[in-house]
Amino acid sequence: MLGYYILIGAIALVSFLVSQRLKSKFKHYSKVHLQNGMSGAEVAEKMLQDHGIRDVKVVSTAGMLTDHYNPLNKTVNLSEGVYHQRNAAAAAVAAHECGHAVQHAQAYEWLTMRSKLVPVVSVTSGLSMWVVMGGLILGAASGMGLGFYVAVAGLVMMAFATLFSFITLPVEYDASKRALAWLKTQNVVTPQEYAGSEDALKWAARTYVVAAIGALASLVYWGMQVFGGRD
Repeated sequence: MLGYYILIGAIALVSFLVSQRLKSKFKHYSKVHLQNGMSGAEVAEKMLQDHGIRDVKVVSTAGMLTDHYNPLNKTVNLSEGVYHQRNAAAAAVAAHECGHAVQHAQAYEWLTMRSKLVPVVSVTSGLSMWVVMGGLILGAASGMGLGFYVAVAGLVMMAFATLFSFITLPVEYDASKRALAWLKTQNVVTPQEYAGSEDALKWAARTYVVAAIGALASLVYWGMQVFGGRD
């Protein structure tokens, strides 16, 4: 268990550092005001309009960096700061979330795959580690037997969460690519503003990379505990 705690601690530290860097970047680029004076909400509405998407609403949601696209009710949810502010960071986030709406409208295969996994992962992700640990404890108490199969079931649950994390990567990177391409081709931002938007989205994407690596590392660790106990 000590090895697991060291692993999780290291990943948590990296995640924290990346998150802090992301917040720092957004704070910095929040000071780069758009010359066109558009708010995040206006940027989002224009991007949707330019892509012929008229059944998606842009709404404000509470919190910081809580921005997301909801494919179920077709809403681009922008945090209050992004929704109202008129800067490079707000433009980047708004366009990125609209990138997901464009993916949805065009049936982007990676987004479709991720959406199909959501119901499964929402149930299994919080239980997987406990099922694995329960199986290992049961196996230690009565011989691997049934405990082994319980632990393997937990690993399968954990594998779904890991798969979800990795499928999320192309979804997020593609949304940023679409956002930046649109911001540039439609001259929504100046070259300086574009550089800020690009840098902000780059750090946002790194949070997903860290999460995916963490999920894989956890799966590998517990897999070694389960199958190593068979020797």
